[in-house]
Amino acid sequence: MKKALLIAWILLISLPAQATIVSRSVEYKQGDTVLQGYLAHDDSKAGKRPGVLVVHEWWGLNDYVRSRVNKLAQLGYVAFALDMYGKNVWTTDPTKAEELMSHLMGSPLLRERANAGLEILRKNQLVDPKRIAAIGYCFGGTTVLELAYGGANVAAVVSFHGGLTAPQPEDEGRIKAKVLVLHGADDGFTSADQITAFQEGMRKTGADWQMVYFGGTVHSFTNPGADKVGIKGIAYNKKADERSWSYMQVFFKEIFK
Repeated sequence: MKKALLIAWILLISLPAQATIVSRSVEYKQGDTVLQGYLAHDDSKAGKRPGVLVVHEWWGLNDYVRSRVNKLAQLGYVAFALDMYGKNVWTTDPTKAEELMSHLMGSPLLRERANAGLEILRKNQLVDPKRIAAIGYCFGGTTVLELAYGGANVAAVVSFHGGLTAPQPEDEGRIKAKVLVLHGADDGFTSADQITAFQEGMRKTGADWQMVYFGGTVHSFTNPGADKVGIKGIAYNKKADERSWSYMQVFFKEIFK
């Protein structure tokens, strides 16, 4: 009996610790604007670990983005979804979403607000400040590229079906991050001219970048709710979603080794 209990105890302590995901809202400010992000990490792990900044789609910080933060926490990262619009400002209306996004696009405020969120993650006591990456979806993909163009001190950025702005001449030499762009080959929201400008701009910067296309895939391919929006050219693609997530994980293993 004692032997059986001993064996059971040995087996129990040899099992890997189960992930205990702890999450909370984080209120902070950029200028006079009150913002509210979402933070998650695995509480069963000890010590500092890499941090991943997550930037939402044009809808704002919603449940979809929170689900991505939770998935990153399950992988062992401290993940923080920043807020680009303002506390409790989000929408399901495409017209309102475009209005919210347009207020930031092409404005210095885009990079300023992204950097404000980055600093919240960087100052977290569980985060290794030398090992931080940023990922973004759609509008968020554009935002993390702009974060990199501005010379943010991050190891890498990953754009999932993001709008592809090109780095400006003044951005040359600033980019510290490695860049991964995950893009639908049939994404009609990004023109061929925009793709060419992005690629030519990246070549001029001398940055470490790569771009992966997913065939038969349109815009917003990672979001399971994309089909319900009713916008032509937006659709979920399970295979592309899973493949792009795997590409990101391989990329992170390289930069966080």
